[in-house]
Amino acid sequence: MKKHAKLAFIIVLVGMVAAGIWRAIEPKLSDIAQVDTSDASGKKGTIIIGVDSWVGYFPLCSPQLKKRLRRADYGLKCVDDAADYQDRFKKLKKSEYQFAVATVDSYILNGEDYDYPGPVISVIDESKGGDAIVAWKDKYATLDDLKKDNEFALAYTPDSPSHHLIKSVASHFDIKNLRDGGRHIKTEGSAAALDALLDKQADVAVLWEPEVSKALSKKGIVRLLGTEDTKQLIVDILIASQRVVKNEPDLIKVFLKEYFRALKYYREHQDELVEDIADHYGIRKKQSMALLKGVEWVTLSQNAESWYGVSAAGYSEEALITTIESAVDVLLENEDFDSNPVPDEDPYRLTNSRFINELYNDIGTTGFTTSGKSTSSQLVFKPLSNEQWNSLETIGSLKTRHIVFSSGTSELTFEGKQEIDEQVADLKHYPNFRVEVRGHTGLRGNKDANIALSMERADAVLRYMRITHGLEENRVRAVGFGSGKPLKKLPGESKRRYNSRLPRVEITLVREAY
Repeated sequence: MKKHAKLAFIIVLVGMVAAGIWRAIEPKLSDIAQVDTSDASGKKGTIIIGVDSWVGYFPLCSPQLKKRLRRADYGLKCVDDAADYQDRFKKLKKSEYQFAVATVDSYILNGEDYDYPGPVISVIDESKGGDAIVAWKDKYATLDDLKKDNEFALAYTPDSPSHHLIKSVASHFDIKNLRDGGRHIKTEGSAAALDALLDKQADVAVLWEPEVSKALSKKGIVRLLGTEDTKQLIVDILIASQRVVKNEPDLIKVFLKEYFRALKYYREHQDELVEDIADHYGIRKKQSMALLKGVEWVTLSQNAESWYGVSAAGYSEEALITTIESAVDVLLENEDFDSNPVPDEDPYRLTNSRFINELYNDIGTTGFTTSGKSTSSQLVFKPLSNEQWNSLETIGSLKTRHIVFSSGTSELTFEGKQEIDEQVADLKHYPNFRVEVRGHTGLRGNKDANIALSMERADAVLRYMRITHGLEENRVRAVGFGSGKPLKKLPGESKRRYNSRLPRVEITLVREAY
C-alpha cells in the first residue's frame, strides 16, 4: 500500500507540475496559433522585433509598416521587453527574433555576453532633446559648477540612454562626480528621478521626455545640457540576427525598403503620425507632439551618406563607426570594461552596410525618397563682436588635456597636436555651441608677458583646429588670461604638482543667453 501511495503521490505531483507549465505556456501557444492562422502572419511568415517603448522605435511597429509588410506577404510582431537588453540579445542570438533595436552604447555594453549576435544594418534615430541633465539653478547653473563640488546628489535611471548621457558628459567634460559620486540616487524611470529632484532629495537629475519639459516648467530648474545640442551621442540602431543575414537576405531587403517607405509617409503626413503615436501609447495628441520633439529619425539617404559613408563616389563619412568608437571610449573611461570589448577592436565587425548600400543605389526605382541627398543641415554661426562674445554664457569646459608646446613658445609639438585631435573628437558631439579657446600660464613671470604667451598659445590651438579639423571661423575665438585665472589648489596637493597644472589651454563651450 505504501508503494502504491508513493506512486500515486508522484503521479499527482507530476500532473500538478505539468498543469502549471501548461497554464504558463498555453496563452503563448494560443497567441502563436492565432497569429499563424490569421492575416497577421502573412504567407511568408511573421517578422519579430525586440523593442521597448522609446518613441523612436514607433515607425518599426507602426500601422503603416504593418500594412506595407502585409502587402509583401509578411506579418509583423513587436515584442516590448521593457528594455531587458540581456533577454533581447539572447533571443536574437537564438534567432527567436529576426531583428532587435538598441542604442549603440547598450549594444556594446550588453551584446558582449552573446558575442554580438548580429550586425547593425541601419541607424534608426538620434535623441534630440529627449534626454537632458537638469539642476536647481541656485546650486548648479553650468556643467563647470559640477566640477567644483564633490557633494551634489544626482538622480538617474541606471542602464538607460540617459545614463549614457551622464557617462559621456563625465568623460568629455571630466566631471568625475557624475561618474562615481557617493550621493547618486538610482531610480526606476524618469518620473521617479524628477520626483527626487522636486523633493530636493537630488540637486541634479537626468531625465527624458515628458519629464524634461515638466522639470523646466518649474521655477528655479535649468537645463545644463540636453541631447538637442548633441550629435552622434545617443543613437538608436537596428540589428539583424546572423542567421537572417546569412540565410534570408531578401527578408532584410524587403523589411528595410518598406520601413523607409513608411518613414517617408509619416514625414509627409505629420498629423497621422501624431494620431498613430497617441493611439499606440494611449496618450493625448499634445503629449504625442511633445514626444516627437525629442527624436530625429534617420532617412535612407542619411544612413547611406552620413552613417555608413556609402555614395556613388565610394565611402566617405562613416558616422556609425565613429559613434561606436566614441561609445567604447566612454565605456572604458567609466570602467564598464577593462579593455575594448569589440571583437579584434574592429568596429566594422559590428556593422553591415550591404543592405543600405543596395537600397540607396536603387533609389530611382524604389520610390521612397525624392533625392539621394541628405536632408540634414549644418548650423551656421554668425560673426560676433568682442562685446557679444563676452556676453555669452558658459556651458562647460571639455576635459583639459596636456597640450604640449615647445618650451617658452607657442609652437605646438606633435604630442600637443595629438591631444587637440582628441579634444576635437569630443567636441564633435556638441555641434550647436560656440567654442572659446582659453589660454593660461603659471603664476611666475611678468604679467603682461604671460598674457601675451597665453594668447599666442590659444591662437595656435585655434589655427590648428580650423586648418586641420575645419571648424567654422565664426564659431571659435581665442582669449589669453595669462596668470589671471589660476586653478584652485586641490586638498593635499603639492606646490610642484599645482604649478604644473596651471599652464593650460581650455576648450570651453559657450552659447547665447536666452
